[in-house]
Amino acid sequence: MAESCCNKACIVQGEKYRFSVLTPFMMRMEYSETGVFEDLQTQTVLNREFPVPEYTVTQSDDRLEIETEAFHMIYDKKKFSEEGLFIDVKYDFTNYGGRWYFGAKTYSFPPREHNLKGTMRTLDRADGEVELEYGLMDKSGRTFFDDSKSFVFDEENMPSKRKHEEIDVYYLAYGRDYFACLRDFYKLSGAVPLLPRYALGNWWSRYWKYSEESYMELLTEFEKRNIPFSVAVMDMDWHIVDVPMESGGGWTGYTWNNDLFPNPERFLSWLHEHNYHVTLNVHPASGIRNFEKMYKDMAEYLGINPDSKKTIEFDMTNKEFVEAYFKFAHHPHENAGVDFWWIDWQQGNNGGASGIDPLWMLNYFHFKDMEKRGRRGLILSRYGGLGSHRYPIGFSGDTIVTWKSLEFQPYFTATASNVGYTWWSHDIGGHMNGYKDNELALRWYQFGVFSPINRLHSSSNPFCGKEPWNYPEPYCSDMEKILRFRHALIPYMYTLNYRCHCEHIPVIIPMYYYYPFEEKAYSYKNQYFLGSEMLVCPVTTKIDEDSQKSGEECFIPAGIWTDIFTGDVYNGGKNGKSQILCRNLQSIPVLGRAGAIIPLASECGSNDIINPKKVDVVICPGASNTFVMYEDSGDGFDYEKGEYALTEFVLDWNEDKAKISIDVSGDLSVIPRNRKYRFILRGFASGIRFENADNAKYDIKTNTWTVTCNCDGASELEIFADNEENNLVYNGENVNDKIYDFLLQAQMDNNDKRSIYRLFTSGEDKNVIMSNIMSMKLNDKVTDAIMEYLL
Repeated sequence: MAESCCNKACIVQGEKYRFSVLTPFMMRMEYSETGVFEDLQTQTVLNREFPVPEYTVTQSDDRLEIETEAFHMIYDKKKFSEEGLFIDVKYDFTNYGGRWYFGAKTYSFPPREHNLKGTMRTLDRADGEVELEYGLMDKSGRTFFDDSKSFVFDEENMPSKRKHEEIDVYYLAYGRDYFACLRDFYKLSGAVPLLPRYALGNWWSRYWKYSEESYMELLTEFEKRNIPFSVAVMDMDWHIVDVPMESGGGWTGYTWNNDLFPNPERFLSWLHEHNYHVTLNVHPASGIRNFEKMYKDMAEYLGINPDSKKTIEFDMTNKEFVEAYFKFAHHPHENAGVDFWWIDWQQGNNGGASGIDPLWMLNYFHFKDMEKRGRRGLILSRYGGLGSHRYPIGFSGDTIVTWKSLEFQPYFTATASNVGYTWWSHDIGGHMNGYKDNELALRWYQFGVFSPINRLHSSSNPFCGKEPWNYPEPYCSDMEKILRFRHALIPYMYTLNYRCHCEHIPVIIPMYYYYPFEEKAYSYKNQYFLGSEMLVCPVTTKIDEDSQKSGEECFIPAGIWTDIFTGDVYNGGKNGKSQILCRNLQSIPVLGRAGAIIPLASECGSNDIINPKKVDVVICPGASNTFVMYEDSGDGFDYEKGEYALTEFVLDWNEDKAKISIDVSGDLSVIPRNRKYRFILRGFASGIRFENADNAKYDIKTNTWTVTCNCDGASELEIFADNEENNLVYNGENVNDKIYDFLLQAQMDNNDKRSIYRLFTSGEDKNVIMSNIMSMKLNDKVTDAIMEYLL
């Protein structure tokens, strides 16, 4: 039986109520008129076995109080009500108190003004911002979620409707320790699975009537251009779609269209030989109809006369149907080479008599079926509600191709971590309608590369294709370059994948997780951390014609931050600061924190995503740091037996000297022998000398040292300042060259350009230069770009 009972010492129970103090910050509250309470696992909650926390209980005939270090509950021992059940949180983050009333319609239930939101089922047909559901993180320090309506898992682990009604609510009082809140939620609801490595590369997808020949020609063109992809997505036209409406239409299908794919096994074999993993799109709602290849065998298995041609109705609450659904409709395709499924459910959330959302059941059963067959679970499907993080990856739906859609997606992606849903996959470039805009497409590509999953996709409109060669230069080359960078990121992304699974740290992290008491961390909604090392500020606005740059206002937290592309160094001071970051087409602001260590694969033109033979380690200056890169076979469950390797990179930092060391441990058979390491020291001063380096070159345009040394997996590289400032950090020594390059490209008055350049080369104090620049009354965007160089 799928029970999950908490320790009895955590429970305070009466005839019709039960409170379970799971942690000092989380409590389950139940009320049942029958006095029967739910101990089975639910849609959202799988584990209630927490260590017994410290708490006190005070009660009389008509009053119950439970108090922990985080909250104080008062209850009148009647049916839960606004008047009879309230909780004071022991934080003072709001100017209207921290009291939470059960069921109140005021700001406290749900906490509208200060709740940091979660996510939603789909962005289908969205053109910009949409309203999101409530999340588990709240600026007030407390929130809740209601588990009363979720289904349970029965003794055979089948989703089942609850046998009795009760109020079943969880109260969370984690203050602004958002990491702790999410960590305990994952313990309560189940961990995020470890995705297979191939999921983290580029995905090619399009709603298009490909044939075997045309699809292979397309992918061959990508290979000729050294544009890597790890996942090949087949939208619905892989199967028979020319089906009369009286037979259900062509959305649902499980039989290859042999006019387009005469030999599916040959096609799938070719894809695997070229290192693609394959997913097929299915719309399961219409069941299995009589023209399907597997219909006869499946009908007989379920006791249906095949001669009746009766449709096998879709019903995931029927255990026999579920068995047949996989045995006949899916496993044969998987045996032929299909790696996972794109579950494109578009028929709502009506579960019929069961009341259980069919989308949830599809996600659950598909994921578990993959694990039963020895593969790490992976699906592409829509969000099914709280607890869906256990069945990644999310398909966000068919968005409109506009700047508004792009502008909303970074915020949407980061905020989903507030309900634990860290693996969203968007239609990068937008799906349909909208307009052609070369710059928009490139900016979407750039955001996609710094997203959890980078899946290019578009509609069947012949003018919506996302192939880079559909765009003129320089957009085409820039798209190709950034796609290669995504595959370079896989060693870093795979480590984030493992951290999420084992340490319960989301892959995409909202700013305020790290800076919960900095108000600006909440204000700049499109900024987010990609793991622990990089702060990403996607560009979602068009380039200014005069400056030839896009400007994004960002919050730079306290300390030193280095752009991993430009090598420019920013100082947030002691308290952080707002600054407009201006970028040309080729890059977006991605800032490495002080001491950031980012491992990359150094050769990225191939579809092969195995653990690399050569590793580039990007190092940013400013602080000591440690980063442990995780590697295993990339799929399967051997890592649970200890078959994985850890490579520890350590930066020991001082202002005038630093040491970088590498130590490899674990199962060394999972990584290539004689692996080579190269250090990319971004944002460092030019005046540096090295010990233990074979070769060191400096690029003055990006303030970057590229250093090779004879690394054998346990080596050290020592770095010493060799300049007048006795400092390792780039200090703006070549700013005149940078302002010259900017002015050379700017589309503005030549006399103004000359005046600006003369100011920079005059030797005057920065404040004097700034005052003169401001008096010139330049285009605001030009001024923003100049000030970035000056500051």
